[in-house]
Amino acid sequence: MTANTIATGPTGSVQRWSRTLIPTAREAPAEAESPSHVLLLRAGYIRKLGAGIYDYLPLAWRVLRKLSEIVRQEMDRAGASELCLPVLLPTELYAGTKRDVDYGDLLFKVTDRKGSVAALGPTHEEPVTELVRGSINSYKQLPLNLYQIQTKFRDEARPRSGLLRCREFIMKDAYSFHLALEGPGGLNETYDRMYQAYVNVFSRCGLDFTVVEAESGPIGGSASHEFMVNCASGEDTILKCPVSGYAANVEKCEIGARTAGTFTEPPTGEWTEVHTPGLPGIHEVGKFMKVKPDRMLKTIVFQVTGKVGGALSPDDPTWILATVRGDHDVNEGKVKAASGYTVALANEVAARAAGFAIGYVSPRCVNTVPGTMLLIDPDASHGGFWATGADKPDHHAKHFNWRRDVGAKLDQPRYVKLADLRNAMEGDPSPRAEGAKLVTGRGIEVGHIFKLGTKYSDAMGLSILDDKQQKRSVIMGCYGIGVSRTMAACVEMSHDENGIVWPMGLAPYQVLITMMKPDDPEQQRITGEVAERLAARGVDVLIDDRDERPGVKFKDADLIGIPIRLTMGDKALAAGAVEFKKRTAKDKGELAPLADVADWVIEAIRDAGVAEAKR
Repeated sequence: MTANTIATGPTGSVQRWSRTLIPTAREAPAEAESPSHVLLLRAGYIRKLGAGIYDYLPLAWRVLRKLSEIVRQEMDRAGASELCLPVLLPTELYAGTKRDVDYGDLLFKVTDRKGSVAALGPTHEEPVTELVRGSINSYKQLPLNLYQIQTKFRDEARPRSGLLRCREFIMKDAYSFHLALEGPGGLNETYDRMYQAYVNVFSRCGLDFTVVEAESGPIGGSASHEFMVNCASGEDTILKCPVSGYAANVEKCEIGARTAGTFTEPPTGEWTEVHTPGLPGIHEVGKFMKVKPDRMLKTIVFQVTGKVGGALSPDDPTWILATVRGDHDVNEGKVKAASGYTVALANEVAARAAGFAIGYVSPRCVNTVPGTMLLIDPDASHGGFWATGADKPDHHAKHFNWRRDVGAKLDQPRYVKLADLRNAMEGDPSPRAEGAKLVTGRGIEVGHIFKLGTKYSDAMGLSILDDKQQKRSVIMGCYGIGVSRTMAACVEMSHDENGIVWPMGLAPYQVLITMMKPDDPEQQRITGEVAERLAARGVDVLIDDRDERPGVKFKDADLIGIPIRLTMGDKALAAGAVEFKKRTAKDKGELAPLADVADWVIEAIRDAGVAEAKR
């Protein structure tokens, strides 16, 4: 095999280091902080072209192709069909959904020579809905599940962590269309298939991941699940029940039963106002007042924007107050669930005009501002000493008492409700196993599936005739995998002090053959024979044929993270063997007989596949 040869087997291939581009480096740029950013740059997988914009070099592209093929296989097996939609999207597509407003500055926009404005697609709900609206007209054409693997764009204000948060990225997005929610061909059936397909994808990639219940975010819809790669450096907090296996992100996580107060406890003292000027947050106020945050009340003002399951009436509230303990955070999704209304954080100008002293609001406002509903988290409902806002700028108050200061409305569910309103925390009671406590972990979101319902079909007029010739809105699902993000998340999960440690399913090559004397004709011959035998059995092989010192080659081998290294050295070859070493092994390699080395490699690949499937 000559130096320029690239050999291919049935599914395996052979490449020479000297004939590809792997610009390894001892140090990464100063701005690279996360492990994946540092290692993908140092190992020659990516190169920065601009803020949040990266070249995918040959090693990275091989990983992305392998990952994409796994995704394709599982999507096809689940009944989806691949297509490719335009990147350039006319902004008129957003007329019904208003998602251009929801995305705001995250949406890249371009203006053509005629002055028409288009967006660079962040996701493709609108164009795929428009496609299906113009292509089907009967229930007999459903269900339908369409997907693509394509570059997406989001104008991140502060791109960071390399491929984990960038402005141009590769994503698999799929969209399903149904006439019904339940039954054969319904959304729930496809959603379950997509759930299993995602489990299959990430298992085949060799990732350690957790599936968590999640909020739908700017995409919209109802039920959703996130697929999180578990790693200490993850940017998302996951809460888990160690007994039941329940897992959810912070925005979605439920909290088990908690004891609420009775609102009958006597005051701890007279209402006492304290002047608290120029203090930026609850912790600073607490220090000034000598009150710990867990003995303060935090009351957040929301505006009602709609009614869940119906239209607003004159009797419905205009404002929702959510009161939690000072060391807790209000959860907007739980406020919506508890109140029965869709809400948004109050506009300060409108709220002040209504009578709220924003930043200094107390629960008493349920009595003073018309059209107000008060929600109280159980942890904030007990008696004892409380400090709160005093309902006037730059003032707080000590000795708040529920019965004295809120009064009779505490007994009127129309105005006051007790409900879970806050983000869950480690140590909270599990919602699925009595006596168990939630524990936290860290993760990186790599996949997200949604039940969209009719959000987009209603907005864009996608309806069909059912078997009774009645027009029905089409029900939709949405399913995304961050392909380039998954590659980075894998590095975050799997690396050591020497470099990347690729799982077998994603490694750009399964085997690296390191030649100690690349100019030696006999070593060239043996290396070529071994590489071709491996390729013939479906193994991808990289040959390090560079004229470099052994130490450099071994460091680079660990850095780029190929799972198996075969070293061609004089001593081993004289014994009719090569040194066989796994990337995860801490000791020196073993001597594998030349006649059996392909069997050794195949066995190691199979063993790795079994191990990764059990993660």
